[in-house]
Amino acid sequence: MKFSKQQWGWIFYDWANSGYGILVTTAVLPVYFKAIAADAGVSAANSTAYWGYANSVGTLIVSILAPLLGTLADYPRMKRRWLNVFTWAGIVMTFCLALVLSQHWILLLAVYILASIGYSGGNLFYDSFLTDIAANDEMDRVSSTGYSMGYLGGVIAFIIFLVPELTNGFGGKMSSYAIAKFSFIVAAVWWVIFGWPLLRHGQQKYSMAAVDHPLSDSFSRLKKTVTHLRKYRRACWFLVAYFFYIDGVDTIFTMATSIGRDLGVKTGMLMVVLLAVQLIAVPFSLPYGWAADKIGTRRALIIGICVYIVICLYALRLKTLFDFWFLAILIGTSQGGIQALSRSYFGRLIPKNSSNEFFGFYNILGKFSAIIVPVLFGVVSQLTGKSTLGACSLSILFIVGLLVFISVSRLTGGSSDQD
Repeated sequence: MKFSKQQWGWIFYDWANSGYGILVTTAVLPVYFKAIAADAGVSAANSTAYWGYANSVGTLIVSILAPLLGTLADYPRMKRRWLNVFTWAGIVMTFCLALVLSQHWILLLAVYILASIGYSGGNLFYDSFLTDIAANDEMDRVSSTGYSMGYLGGVIAFIIFLVPELTNGFGGKMSSYAIAKFSFIVAAVWWVIFGWPLLRHGQQKYSMAAVDHPLSDSFSRLKKTVTHLRKYRRACWFLVAYFFYIDGVDTIFTMATSIGRDLGVKTGMLMVVLLAVQLIAVPFSLPYGWAADKIGTRRALIIGICVYIVICLYALRLKTLFDFWFLAILIGTSQGGIQALSRSYFGRLIPKNSSNEFFGFYNILGKFSAIIVPVLFGVVSQLTGKSTLGACSLSILFIVGLLVFISVSRLTGGSSDQD
């Protein structure tokens, strides 16, 4: 399949913000935060919990705003405008992470929350652009390629960070904390350079008719959308399943470094493991798109959810570095595929001229689960003193999500062949 210029611009936005995803959310900031929190006398279990809570606060704010922002962005030329607003907010706050003094761990969490709002808000509009740049029969391939290229972009950004990390700060010229701050700057610059094509040239193909008062009209449409969803029963029930399983995917990955630290894995090895996960995810995101073409998107998604149930249960036996490596490899095989196919599956179920409106609900359910799941992880970790039990507890959500998803056809009176 040959991609158009618009599709490549959309794909490279995933490449662009993956520097933030790997360096800020996953690899460096969690380790840096735990280090400076430990310097301030915060226990390992509590710092892991605080990190989970910070993720929940940021996603709560985006969750509240997502439906309204979705309706606003469905008007002509508004989708790219709102994408720019949140993306630039995320870029600026990511850069500001490098400016926070190392003794101010609470301020660091606050800036991270603002950066995560920009990142998550930008992804709302980015996801909804899929319906503008790809036809129904192209969505699985385009979405899977976006995730694959995103992981590749994350790998390259991560390698840039590893140069000072593995050379001991260029021979002692940079402290470990300075190296961490360097990574935040890399993430911000990476986002600007490779996100620019979509930010500057993204074209909104489908939209609602223009109105004189878009804000008030958006509130009216928002009320109607809840009723409107009932007409799209497959989309509605899919969102219920998505609510349960999707943030387990994100939480396991974002909390992986904290789990590794609690197991005693050294920082250098953690960085290598995370790089390996990204490298594995690059090729493994594409087979999910091919599998969707061969066996159907529904069956391919079921496979991905089942893999994550195994991952959560395997977390119970994490004791050695080998166990951690094995878990990381399992994550790498499925994390991109399950997210890519969820996005394209939903994109085919909704009306294109109000895609942002519907993707607002797609994101709000993902974000509300992102509030609940890190809190669940944090509470179980604190109560038991074991972050591995926190990871295992997420299996409940994957099982519920799987049961709802395989029942969608029966619940809506449709045929699974349509998937």
